[in-house]
This record gives sequence, C-alpha cells and structure tokens, in this order.
Amino acid sequence: MIIVTSCTSSGVFMIMCRSQSWIMQYCSTRGGVGGWSFRDVLFSGYAPDGGMFMPETLPVLDPDRLRSWRGLSYPKVVVEVASLFIPPQLIPRDDLGVLVGEALSGFSVPEVVRVARLKDGLTVLELFHGETLAFKDLAMSCTVHFLSYFLKKESRRAIVVVGTSGDTGGSAIQSAKGVPGLDVVVVYPRGRVTPVQEKHMTTCLEDNVHVFAADGSSDDIDQPLRRLFADQQLVLSHGLMSLNSVNWSRILVQLAHFIYAYLELSGVEQAGVGASLPELEVVVPTGGAGNIAAGFIVKQMGVPLRLVAMVNSNDIVHRTVTRGDFSMADEVTQTLATAIDIQDPYNMERVFWLLLGRDGASVKAMMEEFQRSHRHSLSEEQRRLLSSVLTTGAVSDEGILETMRRCWEENQYLLCPHSAVAVWHHYHCPHSGGVNRCYVATASPAKFQAAVQRAGLPFSPPAALQALDGLPSRCQELRRSADWSRDWEDRLRRHIQDLDAARKSRSAPPP
Repeated sequence: MIIVTSCTSSGVFMIMCRSQSWIMQYCSTRGGVGGWSFRDVLFSGYAPDGGMFMPETLPVLDPDRLRSWRGLSYPKVVVEVASLFIPPQLIPRDDLGVLVGEALSGFSVPEVVRVARLKDGLTVLELFHGETLAFKDLAMSCTVHFLSYFLKKESRRAIVVVGTSGDTGGSAIQSAKGVPGLDVVVVYPRGRVTPVQEKHMTTCLEDNVHVFAADGSSDDIDQPLRRLFADQQLVLSHGLMSLNSVNWSRILVQLAHFIYAYLELSGVEQAGVGASLPELEVVVPTGGAGNIAAGFIVKQMGVPLRLVAMVNSNDIVHRTVTRGDFSMADEVTQTLATAIDIQDPYNMERVFWLLLGRDGASVKAMMEEFQRSHRHSLSEEQRRLLSSVLTTGAVSDEGILETMRRCWEENQYLLCPHSAVAVWHHYHCPHSGGVNRCYVATASPAKFQAAVQRAGLPFSPPAALQALDGLPSRCQELRRSADWSRDWEDRLRRHIQDLDAARKSRSAPPP
C-alpha cells in the first residue's frame, strides 16, 4: 500500500491508502488542469492555464520507511523517491534504476553528493560535483535521461526552451547535447553571468544546441518565454517543453537532496522505534525558489525539516515572509551571487498552493495579479502561515565576502558566493543545539573566480575550466529595443518554427 495525503477545501489534510496499482496524477496550481500523467508533465512547461504542475496527492514517508532508507547512496535515494511519483506503468522500476544510475555516473566524486563537516558544527551539503559544477546537474541529468527514454520509446522529438540566470543553461546544454530527438534553446542574460557560466553554454557546438544572449536580466527573459508556453498551438505543434524548474521532474529529483540530507545528518538512526523523529534544519541559498519548494514538499510528506531560505539583495522571498510584500523591485540588482539575481521566484507558486490547501482559484488570482502588476500583498493570516514553515534572511555582497573569508580562515574551505549566502546564517544566527543543521552548497567556487579574487582568497582554476578558454564559441543576440519583449518572443518563435521545419524536412522520405 502507498499512503498519500489529500486536502479538503477547508485545508485539512487527510491520509488515505491506495493500492500499488494506483497511478500518480498531476494538476495545475491554478486549478484549470488535472489528471495529467508524469509523462505529460515531463513534456511540458507551464500548465495550459499558466500554472505549475504538482502531484494531486503527496505520498507520506512514515518513520519506518525513512529508517529503512538510512545508509542508501544518493542515487538509490533518488530512485526510491522517483518511484513514488513515476508509476511503473510508465517507467518500470528496473529501467528507472538504470536511468538514474547512468545520469549520475559522470559526477566527479563517487558518492555524487558529498557532506563536508567543518569547524563549530558547520556542515555543508555539496551538490556541485557534476559537469557544470552546479546543483542543477543532479536533477537536469536525470530529467534528460527520463526524456530520452520516452523519445526513444515513442519515436518522437521535442524542443526544450530554457531561460537561465547562469547555471541552468549550461547544465541543460551539457545534459542534452547530442541527445537524439531533442533540440535545446537556451537564453541567458548577457553581462550578468560569469565567464565560466557563459562558456559552459557558448562553447557547446552540437547541432541540437542553440544559444541566445539577451540584453536584459533573467526576469526579462522570463516574460517572452511565459507567452511562448501560453500559446498552446505552438507548444503542441512543435513539441515545446521546459527544463527550467518549472518542469516538475526537476523538482522531483530535488526532493532527494533534502531526504538524503535528512537521512545522513538528522540523527534519525538514533531514534528508536516508536520515538518521534528528530528535526533537521536546512539552510538554502534561494533565487527561483525551486529548492525551497522541493524542501517544503518533503516537509509536507512527513519529513521533519526546518527550512531557511537565504537570499541576496534581490530579497523578494525575504520580504514576502517577513512583511507579506510579494513584489518585485524596480530592477534586478546585480550581485556576486549571480545565479540568484532573481526578482520573480516563480516556484513560490507551488509553496502558496500547498499553504492555501491546494486552492487553485486563490493561487490563480494571486499569481495573475503578481504577473500583471509585479506586486501582491499577502494577508496577515497568509504571511503568518508562510512564516511558520519558512525562515528567511538577506545578505549583501559585503556579507558574502565576509563569509567567504571567514570560512576560509577557519576551515581552509572555499565557498562559492551562493553557498556563502547560506553559510552567512551560520555566523550570524548561532546554532542553539538540539536540532542538527546543514547548509546547501549549490555551486563550486571554481565558477566564480572574480568573487574569490575579490575576497582575496587563493584559487587555482581546475584544468577543465582553463581548457574552456581555448574553445570556439557561438551564440545569437537578442538586442534591446523599444518593444524588446515582443521582439524577443517573435525571434524565438521563428527559431522554434524553423527548427521544427528543418527536422521534418530531414525526416521526410526522399521523393
């Protein structure tokens, strides 16, 4: 039997049992779509009603199951978690194990995810040992393997469209390059990513990779992409889909980060049968809020987590939790932690949906107002509800540099600026004990050499990154214009249509 949670219209969670033949289905956070399969949501972006896909019900991880997973490797935890959301009718369990194993086989450390235990209880969960040295590689590589599985099985093609603030684009490209049946279109903000992030995108010359450099911020890029995905004729006729964390599969794999951290660091193995499970506090650098959404879902599944979202000067998540001010600033602030320079934390929609008892109508009204006016005020009741499950903090560039220096001085351990956003919490919010705590390191400092140098710390780039300097590169430009958002949309639309026409021409039988 599988235990799942559902929610009544009043927000009360109910626990039900379903047989193993029951198939997980997905719905939109805005209430207009339901009954979709994992395969359906995998080959999608935003839901047709503009919302984001979520499971209609959530499995509950009871204490016995959690204890039985203690000691599993990270890849095996991913398989266990994924099997709760991907029915064997779609991907048989043995195939799922093979796909995850292949996806995670190329990481630079054998355990894939590594835990660093430093001075004074500072524990860092290193998620950056993939090809592009960022946590995105974990979920991206698995998701692309799931896609490839269905593309081969169904003899079909798809076009992936990705907007990136830095790390997502390179990870999508490295995971999808050369995959038969898949084209990937990546749009990144020119001048707002590091040289390494840019080279991870522009030096890939595979025929199925198409890179655009836009004169704007990552939030600017999101505007035309949302409209492209809202055009259901375009989506359906050209097989358009997303590999941003809009895609549920990305969030699904990220659930494993939190569950693995809990199994390794909470002390659950010391809790006897019948005893209450210990809590674990997880501190996460936050931009688009995909990791925080994943952590909150895991919490809803019964894992006792305390979640802390740390942001840089783009502090919308912090203002939302502390003041109910869910509004964008006039413009995105460029900081040392470039990958979280985001004012539209779109995965908060998933958090709101769960907090509001899966009330699609309320979420739809809230998010449509936010997208129209770039602001929404939470009621005090909603703010209190959010602050009861999520703590936040905001860190300046000077705070980032201070944290990088102190961590190096005390541990000879180098943090990237995003990981420093999280670890700042360690130095400024002392741990009271009783609950273990870990900090999520989302990227390698090797990707952010300028920040390391600005902090005055020693650094030698790995040979693989130095080799990027000598590689040829290519990208297309999306220039700023009077009507730049529509112009970018039209340019990308034509490119998608041309890609589809070209692949159909190549597959057509000779006359």
